[in-house]
Amino acid sequence: MTIFGLAEATVIELAGAVRSSPMSWPTAATDAPTDAAAHVPEDGAAQAAAAHAVADATEAADVFARAAWTGIAEPGDGAAGLLVQALGAAPALTAVLDLWTPARLAAVVAESGAVDEARAEGADDLAALLDQGLQRWRPRLSSGEVIRSLHQAARASTRLLLPGDVLWPVGVDDLGLHAPLALWWRGIPGALLALSNSIALVGARAASGYGEHVAMEASAGLVDRGFAIVSGAAYGIDGMAHRAALASSGVTVAFLAGGADRYYPSGHDELLGRIATQGAVISELPCGSAPTKWRFLQGKS
Repeated sequence: MTIFGLAEATVIELAGAVRSSPMSWPTAATDAPTDAAAHVPEDGAAQAAAAHAVADATEAADVFARAAWTGIAEPGDGAAGLLVQALGAAPALTAVLDLWTPARLAAVVAESGAVDEARAEGADDLAALLDQGLQRWRPRLSSGEVIRSLHQAARASTRLLLPGDVLWPVGVDDLGLHAPLALWWRGIPGALLALSNSIALVGARAASGYGEHVAMEASAGLVDRGFAIVSGAAYGIDGMAHRAALASSGVTVAFLAGGADRYYPSGHDELLGRIATQGAVISELPCGSAPTKWRFLQGKS
């Protein structure tokens, strides 16, 4: 198995470094469960071990591919969501790398049954939708960039969260095709679990003193009632909401418009460090990604 031209062992190593818990994937037949080998002929044991290894390699490929997609597609890219839903993250990435035509991609999406969801999004012309997507994605295809971001994530203790994980914030799935394909995060697991009972407090950067006071009171009051506070870590209302939650010994989570390793704004470096220690910082973008104007709006929507 190769993906992005990388060997299986390399994909497994890179993927394992950014998961929340250690990945004990077998890389040889000797790693097969001993109890299984004791009850089947030698050839059967080898086949069972090989099947186990293939399954683990497939999982590694999905992790790696979703990490790649977070850098290839912008957050909220419905065309990417559609393609990944129809083919799977790794096959979708391979199809883009292998220069599949929009018509071929559209045919596969139609066969998968995902065409109804696409039409619900107003995309009647699948080929045109995917053609536009390909024009956005292909200039960003770089195995070097994916490897760099994965290494940076491992160095910064940033992990990759996938749909279906126990810690996955299921509320984002309401976005349908525009939902995150994966999430990068730093912090404590309990903060992610608290998102099921959370309230977002966001507002103006150039907030008045009265506005910040109201934000502080609201945040502290909600924490006292057992809610986690979610915001975007910006100056003004966002920062006050986070600070009040921390001061009240509550849980707070910051959704960032850049990589989880790039605290922004720089004036909130200390605040974000506290949030990462006592709560969590989350991003749809790979480590090293710079924040941009449009991503601030996406992160708060």
